[in-house]
Amino acid sequence: MAQALEFFFDDAADDAVRVLWKRLDKAGVPSMATRTHRGHRPHVTFAMGTAFTARTRADLADELALLSLPALWLYTLATFATNRTGLFLTAVVDTELLAVHSAVHDVLAKKIRNPSAYHMPGSWVPHCTLAQEIDAEQLAAGITALHPVEPIRARLVEVGVTDTVSGKVDTLFTGR
Repeated sequence: MAQALEFFFDDAADDAVRVLWKRLDKAGVPSMATRTHRGHRPHVTFAMGTAFTARTRADLADELALLSLPALWLYTLATFATNRTGLFLTAVVDTELLAVHSAVHDVLAKKIRNPSAYHMPGSWVPHCTLAQEIDAEQLAAGITALHPVEPIRARLVEVGVTDTVSGKVDTLFTGR
C-alpha cells in the first residue's frame, strides 16, 4: 500500500482548484473530485513510498516545525508524457520550494521503502493533479475547458501522510 507525503493548500487556493475540477466535470472530463475517494483535497505530493513508520512521521513533524513553508504559484496547465495521461497545474519552482523538498527527503533517506522515483530530488515536478487516467479526447476537452488558467497562489498550510487506498490522512503539521 502506497503512502504519500502531501502538502495541502489554504482555503482560497483549495477553492480555486475545486472550481477547476467542476469545470472539468462539466466538460465531461472526470476530475479528481469524481475519480477519487470522498474528501480528496487539492495538494502537492512531495514524496511517496511505503512504510512511513511512526518514528519517520515524528521525524518529519520535527523537521517541518523548523521550516518555513513557502507559497506556491500554480501556473502552468500541463500533462506528463506517460501512458497514464493526466492533466495538472504545475508549480513554479523556486529555491524555497526546493529547499523544503530537499529537507523532507533528507529526513526520509533510507527510512521509507519503495520510494517513488517521480518524487525524488532532481526528478520531481511539483504539481496539483486536476484529472488522471484520461484518454486523449478527454485531455483535449480538459485543456479546452480550462485554458487559459489564471495562476493560483497556494499557501502550504498542512502536511500529512495519506494512505492512497483509503484516503485517510495522518496530519503531521499544521502551519502557523
